[in-house]
Amino acid sequence: MDVGDRRIGLAVGDDAFGLARPLRTLARRNLEADLATLRELIAKEEVGALVIGLPLTLRGDDGPQAQRVRRFAEACAALGLPVDLYDERFTTAEAVHRGAADLDAGAATVLLEDFLSRRRPS
Repeated sequence: MDVGDRRIGLAVGDDAFGLARPLRTLARRNLEADLATLRELIAKEEVGALVIGLPLTLRGDDGPQAQRVRRFAEACAALGLPVDLYDERFTTAEAVHRGAADLDAGAATVLLEDFLSRRRPS
């Protein structure tokens, strides 16, 4: 997930093959409604874990947005799945470079591809 204040870009992937595909961008309403929508998507897509982009500063530090994303990730624990936070720096720029039609979902896809590639054995 590429979590912002107004939107959440979504992607799903296959851990065995390291593949990811964009889903859609969720317009944020409130935490309860966002979690309800995510719960539905988790069931539909048979999601086994959540990967949430952590927007660190260029120096790799937590800024205000990273703190908001950390709070959102804590709330996602209610969904009953493992939650991983993963550095999302430059994912939107990469989505632009790839020509993603939906930048938020494209950034989530880039994030997930990188996360999966780092988990695969060499």
